[in-house]
Amino acid sequence: MLVGEQPGDQEDRQGKPFVGPAGRLLDRALEEAGIDPSEAYVTNAVKHFKFTQAEPRKRRIHKAPNLREMTACGPWLAAELAVVEPELIVVLGATAGKALLGSSFRITQVRGTVLEEEIHGRPERLVPTVHPSSVLRADDREAAYRGLVSDLKVAAQALG
Repeated sequence: MLVGEQPGDQEDRQGKPFVGPAGRLLDRALEEAGIDPSEAYVTNAVKHFKFTQAEPRKRRIHKAPNLREMTACGPWLAAELAVVEPELIVVLGATAGKALLGSSFRITQVRGTVLEEEIHGRPERLVPTVHPSSVLRADDREAAYRGLVSDLKVAAQALG
C-alpha cells in the first residue's frame, strides 16, 4: 500500500490518485526498485485537493493540508487499511507520515527504514520515503530520484 499526501490537480480532476507527473515518476521508480505498480494499492492520507488559485482560468496551486484536515480524513484511511490489510505501507512524504504516525514524524530522520508501528489499532510495517512530487521540484532531480528508488528498494526487500 502506498500512501501519499492529497490529490493533486490532475488527480482531483480524474478522481484517481497519482495519475499526474508525480504518479508517472512513482511508477517508474517502483519498477526500477522491483515493485510492480499494478500490485500496489495507492491512496492519499487527505482525500480532498486543497489549493489556491490566483486567477479563475489559471492552474490550481497545491496548498499543504493542516492537522485538522489530516485528522478529519483519518477514518477513511483507517477504513482503507482495514479492508486492504497491507503487507507493507510505503509512506510518501511528510504529510502522509504525520497522518499515519503523528505530528512529530520527520521524514528526514526515518526515510528508507522499516518501521513497525501500531496504526489505527493494527500492527503495521512501514517504509517512509519522500513524495514523488518533491523529486520533480528538487534542484538535483537525478539525485532525488536515486534516493527515492533506494528507499523503494528497502520496501521491495521488506516484501521479500
